[in-house]
Amino acid sequence: MLPKIGLAQLNEDKLGAWYMYFFDHTFKESRWGFQGDVQYRNWNTGGDLEQLLLRGGITYKPKNADIKFTLGYGNITTGVYGSDQSTSMESRIYQEALLPMQIGSRFFLTHRFRYEQRFVDHQDFRTRYRYNLFLNVALNQAEMSTGTIYLALYNELFINGQREIGDGEEVEIFDRNRFYAALGYMLKNNMKVQLGVMNQTTDTWGKNQLQLSFHHKF
Repeated sequence: MLPKIGLAQLNEDKLGAWYMYFFDHTFKESRWGFQGDVQYRNWNTGGDLEQLLLRGGITYKPKNADIKFTLGYGNITTGVYGSDQSTSMESRIYQEALLPMQIGSRFFLTHRFRYEQRFVDHQDFRTRYRYNLFLNVALNQAEMSTGTIYLALYNELFINGQREIGDGEEVEIFDRNRFYAALGYMLKNNMKVQLGVMNQTTDTWGKNQLQLSFHHKF
């Protein structure tokens, strides 16, 4: 939720940039682990802060089930578009389920369902529902392993759990949609890098964001 003055001055044609690090670890001989991400998001290619997002959680994979559950926490600092240096803070608790599946030898799908409980500065308690469908397509070889070049796609829908957020303010039930397309490269079986563009559309504005991400399992 951004200040209205920031939205009014937003240049939707200006390319933004997000720089991201994702990590994932499973404890040896255990069904437990942890995962998270650090994201530095800009309204431009660097320096005009959109968000700084720090997120992490505990994961659990049930026996004989190809699914991963996460209980996590996120801390988000949100800036305003342009020269205004003011920020707002959000604390967020979330629960998610990841369901991976493979179609043929080259198509790798993942469904992600996430439920968020949000504590935003100067707003009432809020919730949000998110669904993301990821698709990775191996291009130069028939598996996702060292040296693979792949196409990465996703679409994520965000739905607000309530409209009233305090002080007479309301939001729409539709919060936003993100569509992403990128090329990725497997540096190692547990490391990959992606470069692409994400189009984010809310009920009031839409904008393209360059995305550079590093994904690390250890």
